[in-house]
Amino acid sequence: MIGVPWLDVSRLSMAGAARMIEAALRAGLDPQADPVLPGVDLPGGTMLLAPASGALYAGVRVVTVAPDNPARGLPRVQGVYLLFHGESLQPLALLDGADLTALRAPAISAVALRHLTPDRPLSTVLFGTGVQAWGHIQACVAVRRLARLTVVGREVARTEAFAARCRAIGVPAAAGTPEAVRGADLVLCCTTSTTPLFDSAELPDSAAVLAVGGYRSGGRDVDEEYVARAALYVDARTAALYRAGVTVAPARRLINLAELLAVPVDLAQPRLFTSVGAAWEDLVVAAAVYELT
Repeated sequence: MIGVPWLDVSRLSMAGAARMIEAALRAGLDPQADPVLPGVDLPGGTMLLAPASGALYAGVRVVTVAPDNPARGLPRVQGVYLLFHGESLQPLALLDGADLTALRAPAISAVALRHLTPDRPLSTVLFGTGVQAWGHIQACVAVRRLARLTVVGREVARTEAFAARCRAIGVPAAAGTPEAVRGADLVLCCTTSTTPLFDSAELPDSAAVLAVGGYRSGGRDVDEEYVARAALYVDARTAALYRAGVTVAPARRLINLAELLAVPVDLAQPRLFTSVGAAWEDLVVAAAVYELT
């Protein structure tokens, strides 16, 4: 372990991460091959473990989620990623686990967005103002133009500040309310809410919804009516059913991200993509960062 370099995740762009993920899937990566390991409950929160291996590399992400950390002035999510050589299992690099998640999760969404939305400027509603919300704005900008963005958050000042941050990178954004979904082409749910964020009866059938904030089962940020009528897409069925079974309704057909690249998508039908994070995603992105050295 002595001398293992610490790599800066930011050296890989959002567009680059999305390209590497799609390339790995097209090369035959099986999203269902990952082992599904439970989170470990700790007095201060939860520890999540995500090991994966491939022909060239292996790796493991160890991330902690401490709900009380913001009050301590610390990040809610922290962790590390350790990358190994695929054959010798020699440690190659360490990466910040939270930074990796902040890039990997929206990069996965960028791949889904390219196939689940029409190639035109999109009227978008974003729920959330945190790290994943910002990452998903970057993901949208990487693959689509945003005609307008409505930001919905719990705190007025923070929501206004987030909208201003979006405007600073050229995205026409304003704070708003959940009713903005009435005219949406795309809805991004980037919160940890366990209750529905909006009334899906107000959402046009042609809209797509990405629900990416949950990492454990037990709640739903999209209402049951929408889940019942939408085509359901996930990053990986195994991870989605284990961690988000309530959200994705396991009795329904779930199309994983590799299958999405090969199947036709009806853009006039409601579409729900749920991503909870899978170990292969971390490995692909961490390896891509390493190969930039």
